[in-house]
Amino acid sequence: MSWMISSFHQHPFLRRPALLTGLVLALGIAPLVAAPLLATDPPVGDRERIEAERLLQELQILSHDSMEGRRTGEDGNLRARRYIEAQLDEMEAANPRLVPPTAGRVQGFRFAPRGGGAELEGQNFMVMVPGTTHPDQYIVVTAHYDHLGVRDGEVFNGADDNASGTAAILSLARWFGKNPLGVSLLFVAFDAEEMGLQGARAFVANPPVSLDQILLNVNLDMVSRSEVGELYAVGTYHYPFLTPVVDEAAGHSRLALLRGHDSPDLPPGDDWTMSSDHGPFHQVGVPFLYFGVEDHPGYHNPSDIFEDVTPAFFVEAVETVLDVLLLLDRDRAALAAARWPQ
Repeated sequence: MSWMISSFHQHPFLRRPALLTGLVLALGIAPLVAAPLLATDPPVGDRERIEAERLLQELQILSHDSMEGRRTGEDGNLRARRYIEAQLDEMEAANPRLVPPTAGRVQGFRFAPRGGGAELEGQNFMVMVPGTTHPDQYIVVTAHYDHLGVRDGEVFNGADDNASGTAAILSLARWFGKNPLGVSLLFVAFDAEEMGLQGARAFVANPPVSLDQILLNVNLDMVSRSEVGELYAVGTYHYPFLTPVVDEAAGHSRLALLRGHDSPDLPPGDDWTMSSDHGPFHQVGVPFLYFGVEDHPGYHNPSDIFEDVTPAFFVEAVETVLDVLLLLDRDRAALAAARWPQ
């Protein structure tokens, strides 16, 4: 395992995604947890479903011990960066619709960590699917890939927080690369969320497209673990024009898609308006929908491991977010009128 850790970024499977299962075996990862996956017809329209097995394998890889908790500024985070960039290489090579923004795929930034210490460097990764009818209007789909690293010898793997969101946006980018929307989709994997939403703040301060062109942000953070099958869509309190889309998606979803956790009159900790990378978008007036689950025993704990996610829920959560994106595009004119009133 020590060789795997030191040489992970050079592993040939990173450049040969067709052998993703081989990478799983090379890392010594146990086979995927046996769980019933939901294989019924898609909820919205006649569409194919996402690649569920690949989604789960990427979650498993990103939350493996060899990633050492993906803490910004540490070796595990660098390995996660190399893995993400390898997947973007493969996507862009396989599908000409998937392209980096004009400013480039990687957005580097520097920040002073909270509590003091030397400046750290973070990196955001981006890939775009240009829209077919309104390419100058964007939905920015985001997730952070960093986590808490190793503490007192224990790896904080961050399977749900937020290897899940990262694996989800990779799968969504592949799906929409084959099935583009009318509006453009910009997928962004943020760094340094755990250190104060630093990647999102850097993006908003220096966006690859004008903030005035962004219809909204769809942020995924903790979407793979719920024993009760509940996923929250946060943001409609602030942006009520998004309520019909969420409610329609909830009517189609095979999990409980709930609104809430976004009102300022809630008890401390229950208002998630600024709890993740959607917060900086909200601060500059860009509407958001944030998808996530309630805190669970693994939250910011070494027990946030792949073996404790709920695979069927995770797959359906990503399918539900996909449907929300389809509905947002269908209702683009109404959403644009609310975003940019005349």
